[in-house]
Amino acid sequence: MESTRALDAAVHAYLRALPTAVRNGPFTIRFDEHDDALPYNYAIPDDGAAPTAADLAALVAAFRARARTPRLEYVPQAAPEVEAALLAAGFVPEGRFPLLVCPPARVIDAATDPAIDVSLVTTDAGLLAVAQVMNAAFEAPEATEHDVARLRRLLDRGGLAAAATDTTTGEVVGAGQIGAPTKGVAEVAGIAVRTSHRRRGIAGAVTALLTRACAGTGVTTPFLTPADEAAGRVYERVGYRRAGDMLHILLPG
Repeated sequence: MESTRALDAAVHAYLRALPTAVRNGPFTIRFDEHDDALPYNYAIPDDGAAPTAADLAALVAAFRARARTPRLEYVPQAAPEVEAALLAAGFVPEGRFPLLVCPPARVIDAATDPAIDVSLVTTDAGLLAVAQVMNAAFEAPEATEHDVARLRRLLDRGGLAAAATDTTTGEVVGAGQIGAPTKGVAEVAGIAVRTSHRRRGIAGAVTALLTRACAGTGVTTPFLTPADEAAGRVYERVGYRRAGDMLHILLPG
């Protein structure tokens, strides 16, 4: 139980440390001035927070002032009174997702198509290709220089980006990233594969590479939150195991 509470607190500390974060009552809010997509704009409550109606009204106002959807991503066990307060204020859960972790030394190599090369990316051209795959997979607008700049900032802070390339065509067909560590914790995110190349082990190979490589950046506890059971099975095959839950919840309208 104690180790679970420590992980919950560490994940929250990581989320609060992300760039563009601002304080608002018992919340830290991450805003992206260039992108209104839900994954780039959300709040994290303080551990043990018990927000009042006035706190939530101020939180909603901060999102509305920036033309963003009021939304939170957090570990509910770390702030058990928050969910009831949000529901009473009209928030609606998007989903409760498993929180998976895998120490880098426990990564299992993923079998993938031999024509696929998976490697870390550092050039702007490579970062653009990574952003293009991610945006296409998650039905986001076409990648721009803002996406490249976001990934460049991630690398500058100590994060990593990876690309899977089809060596028969030279096309980047898979991608992923891991954030810069906060006290050894970082999130694996944006694991994406083009529709034409799915079911070829690429998502697992990208995840395994990022997880193993993150040890060199000081990450001891990489975590991720799969969107569904199928994605969860991919991550479990490369060594990830459930350690808790993440709640995504928003205010419609």
